[in-house]
Amino acid sequence: MREFADFIEECDCAPRLNELSEFFSTTASGEAGMPIRPPELDRRLFPVDMTFRRFSALHPLRQGPFDKHYLSSIPYRLEEECRIGGAILKYARARKGQLQLYTLGTAEGTMARVIGELGKGRIETLSCSPNVENLRSFYAYGVPPHAMFFHGPFHHLTSQRVQEDVELRKFGSGFDIILEDTTFQMYSPNRFDQIRFVSQHLKTNGLFMFVEKFRHEDDEEYRRRERQKDHSFKARFFSASDIRAKEETVLTRMDRNEVTLSEMSETLRRFFGHSFVTWNSGNFYTLVSSNSQQNLDLFLSKLSPPAIPAEYVYADLPYRLYPESEARRLSGRSWTL
Repeated sequence: MREFADFIEECDCAPRLNELSEFFSTTASGEAGMPIRPPELDRRLFPVDMTFRRFSALHPLRQGPFDKHYLSSIPYRLEEECRIGGAILKYARARKGQLQLYTLGTAEGTMARVIGELGKGRIETLSCSPNVENLRSFYAYGVPPHAMFFHGPFHHLTSQRVQEDVELRKFGSGFDIILEDTTFQMYSPNRFDQIRFVSQHLKTNGLFMFVEKFRHEDDEEYRRRERQKDHSFKARFFSASDIRAKEETVLTRMDRNEVTLSEMSETLRRFFGHSFVTWNSGNFYTLVSSNSQQNLDLFLSKLSPPAIPAEYVYADLPYRLYPESEARRLSGRSWTL
């Protein structure tokens, strides 16, 4: 791991583990940051998709404190988590053998736990977080089936650690799907090394998904979308003073570690032949990348339509993030159930 020594040191000194540690600890324990009311799914937006509905019925029953904060902070992020989770389950059913899923930095790992429970052995999942409060929430409903938790930050999960740990060794051949959920932006803008480090764990034909908040080339447009998020959505769950306090203590630090979507595109094309934008909510996007056109095609075909009001969406979805070279074009693609 000598090639990553500087990167690991950089992560150890990052805001996530230092000046922001108290915020994440008190929020994960439920001592602070709790919404006035828990986030609720907008069932008017539900697709005619039984897997989505099964997933969305179980997810609220497995949530922990941090989930309640997080899912109340981003417009229709709960619906998107259920959409991704449902698509992963359908993707696994369409593939041969057992799939391995790694969700990094996803707090108490609710999505991974629900996938493991509903997958009934078809998917083995691993989640990670440096907060012991998230570890406790992970086991709050008992030992979840087909789901594991690594107590530590993502950069401490080295390939050597996976091989040496008896319980983690089952993931030694790599993951079919990796999901990074607003984690990198809490450490640094160094997307190249972040993706390079985590990609050690990705199988050659695997899918790498990113849920991230991106800076905009036009700062005023970025701020306009932030005002929309705060006043049209977050105000349903948090007081004005709570929203201001989080912006002062967390978001100003996080903003420094965000990158633009075009910068992310330039980084991703160094690792993956294919990348698509599949969801948008203001400044937040979901991206899916792979070097396997076949697997990416299959996953996209399992995604139900985005469950989010049109006023929060600033892109025609799905779309290819950068031009393909020799890969065939996916012109005229439409969402399928």
